[in-house]
Amino acid sequence: MHEELENFERNHVWDLVEPPPNRRPIGTKWVFKNNRGEDGMVVRNKARLVARGLSKEGIHYEETFAPVARLEAIRILLAFAASKGFKLQQMDVKSAFLNGFIEEEVYVRQPPGFESARFPDWVYKLRKALYEFLLKSGFVMGSVDKTLFLLSRGGDTTIVRIYVDDIIFGGSSHALFCFERMSREFEMSLMGELLFFLGLQIKQGLEGTFVHQAKYTRDILKKFNMGDSKPMTTPMSTNTALDANEDGEAVDQKEFRGMIGSLLYLTATRPDIQFAVCLCARYQASPRTSHRQAVKRIFRYLKFTPELGLWYSSDSSLFLRGFSDADHAGCRIDRKSTSGTCQLLGTSLVSWSSRKQASVSLSTTEAEYIAAASCCS
Repeated sequence: MHEELENFERNHVWDLVEPPPNRRPIGTKWVFKNNRGEDGMVVRNKARLVARGLSKEGIHYEETFAPVARLEAIRILLAFAASKGFKLQQMDVKSAFLNGFIEEEVYVRQPPGFESARFPDWVYKLRKALYEFLLKSGFVMGSVDKTLFLLSRGGDTTIVRIYVDDIIFGGSSHALFCFERMSREFEMSLMGELLFFLGLQIKQGLEGTFVHQAKYTRDILKKFNMGDSKPMTTPMSTNTALDANEDGEAVDQKEFRGMIGSLLYLTATRPDIQFAVCLCARYQASPRTSHRQAVKRIFRYLKFTPELGLWYSSDSSLFLRGFSDADHAGCRIDRKSTSGTCQLLGTSLVSWSSRKQASVSLSTTEAEYIAAASCCS
């Protein structure tokens, strides 16, 4: 906790000021976390001071000051780096407040247990730092994705991706020089080659990059007592037709939702289970035995394929392609169709979805058209 506050002072994250009139400061809260490496061992104990934005309705309630990159954006970056042949590196920012690109005045209360003896009623006014540093160093912020920064000098390109307090970067030799400079300016630590990020295990090589969640798969199999289950070669039978099954025996809703939530996170690298998981997720409000059996079938398939993941080849082009498909009136409850889409950069799969359409399609052609439109958008 002391280290966190010392970093704030050193990097000028905030200023202690007299409470402004007609402004309600946001409360603060300590959050403690153990950071674990790819092998599951604790690599760092972290204390984070966070602003309780939910306590105030309005702009602080609806907006976040530490934008996070979508998983699709992370996968696109991995595919792009593999295609260009450079390795991605990772840095850790010790003060998460540094990442907020704040256009408004934001005031927070003093941290619990660390109030100023001289000015106990004063508040902190947040500043912005890291984004400004990148822009002043010549980086250009993405017009759509505000967590992406690009720097082009001559024939060299440096790419930066920010996820709250984690930074992924790569490119030419100039990239390392740039971040050595940044680490002197801020409290950062260079973690080396990108190996483990947001639960994704990443192996970068000369021929390409492999992204998987084998450790997470083993963890959830153990968590839900499926580690000794009989493996299955497919996540769902082709003749499975789930419905509400209101006459079936009810099962533990909390456990069922936990299983679905764990599987949904696994779809970050496992498009092969996307349809089956999303189909089972429709019945979280009132799960029955038949629904739990379908979910267990997915876990048994994971027992058979724990090491599957995404392969991004260094020989892949960056030509964008999209594919779509749809059933017709596949849902047995409301007769809505399900759209399936996927997008690839060359041979690298970077995005996919399986979701029920918003309206009832009157024909197979209409269902396919809606799926194609969703794929393009």
